[in-house]
Amino acid sequence: MKKRTVEIMDTTLRDGEQTSGMSFSASEKLTISKLLIEELKIDRVEIASARVSKGEFKAVENITNWAKLNGYLNKIEILTFLDNGISLDWLLKSGAKVQNLLTKGSLNHLKYQIKKTPEKHFKEIHDSIISAKKEGINTNVYLEDWSNGMRDSKEYVFEFLDFLTKQDVDRILLPDTLGVLTPSETFLFISEIINKYPQTHFDFHAHNDYDLSVSNVIESLRGGCHGLHLTVNGMGERAGNAPMASVAAVIKDFVPDIKINLKEESLYKVSKLVSAFTGFRIPANKPIVGENVFTQTAGIHADGDSKKNLYYNNLLPERFGRKRKYALGKTSGKANIKKNLQDLGLTLNNNNLKKVTERIIQLGDKKERVTAEDLPYIISDVLNSSEFKNKIIIKSYVLKHTKGLNPSADLEIEIEGKLFKGSCTGDGQFDAFMNAIKKIYQNNKINLPLLIDYAVTIPPGSNSDALCETFITWKNEKKEFITRGLDSDQTVSAIKATEKMLNII
Repeated sequence: MKKRTVEIMDTTLRDGEQTSGMSFSASEKLTISKLLIEELKIDRVEIASARVSKGEFKAVENITNWAKLNGYLNKIEILTFLDNGISLDWLLKSGAKVQNLLTKGSLNHLKYQIKKTPEKHFKEIHDSIISAKKEGINTNVYLEDWSNGMRDSKEYVFEFLDFLTKQDVDRILLPDTLGVLTPSETFLFISEIINKYPQTHFDFHAHNDYDLSVSNVIESLRGGCHGLHLTVNGMGERAGNAPMASVAAVIKDFVPDIKINLKEESLYKVSKLVSAFTGFRIPANKPIVGENVFTQTAGIHADGDSKKNLYYNNLLPERFGRKRKYALGKTSGKANIKKNLQDLGLTLNNNNLKKVTERIIQLGDKKERVTAEDLPYIISDVLNSSEFKNKIIIKSYVLKHTKGLNPSADLEIEIEGKLFKGSCTGDGQFDAFMNAIKKIYQNNKINLPLLIDYAVTIPPGSNSDALCETFITWKNEKKEFITRGLDSDQTVSAIKATEKMLNII
């Protein structure tokens, strides 16, 4: 079967940045652009809107300078406006070479927002395209509110497309601006347009207001569209845009006649980085990139995985640079615990395995979350086994935080029976504590893992003396792992989680 190649245009840095309460710095935009183009192999990247701010101009300038040096300048796109050449001048000064010109794709927007006739609107578009071409700028055209235009003023849409297909434009971009399309409408509207204008390149831009963006994207492909607009983690205004990871997986597994250049094994890495930059946390159950989506919880599932992979589907975690996990809790059963013990290189006889399973079920009944790294401590507690006793003990610490001074930490730590002392300052009490630990370990020529995520949970409705549960994610050259600490003091719960990490390494 001959495959049709479809372009992917990422708009995380432009439309995705319209996620409420969030913006990227210039350095973050450059880093993400590099990852999208070089790591994920995205065909095109829409990085900004013209005229937004001085910071935005600097970000675009940094990206275009890098792109020019590396032969990617034609992949960089900027949203521009019909504003008597102000946007175009901004774009030219930034060094970009592609404008995505925003126009009105519905008669309602044309009449009631900008109060112009189609003839006047088309004339302004024509002039913008000509001016851009004279300056060596290529043009794509957005038809804002196109989906409602197809519903309510189709005659206008086709009059507009008749005009646009005669202009010097590379692509026509069809956005479901308000996320109102159903999958059947998406197929109907796209296929009607593709059939009428077979020589023109059309992109589809989905929004997720009804949680239909992925379905609509797939129907747009069935209808024959040539390009898709996606965002990392589905970021975007209101309910967001079509999520890149989900769309990529669905295309590979269910649309065999479509080829995309996107490198799916890099999706998780890029997703995590964008999440870290934005503070826009990924829901644990988000397909492909969520923390729990490759985690089996029910013991019967873990048992089935050991017997001919009975609970596997085509979404193997290794496709996305990830690994299957087995949760520990009241529904786990012995099969889940066995899987986690294997990963830790531990074995227990059936009698001891039963005792450990019972303790984990008890913890689950109390709503306590158990991680794989908690297992040695549970084993030690249940079996009173010296084999799993802590070899590293934080004997004492003093944390100081005085107004106007950097927080400091003094601590004593016992490493396999030998006592070490350390003192350091930091940006916060826990940072000072970690700096003191690092100093001790560096003196002993031991490398510590990187702290890559830190999450604190407090029971809803609790008072100030409530227990804090701190989960810290660490990464070394071998693996990524999570440790947990529990205490009424947030810093102390983080220290308890750190002590577990020190014993694990």
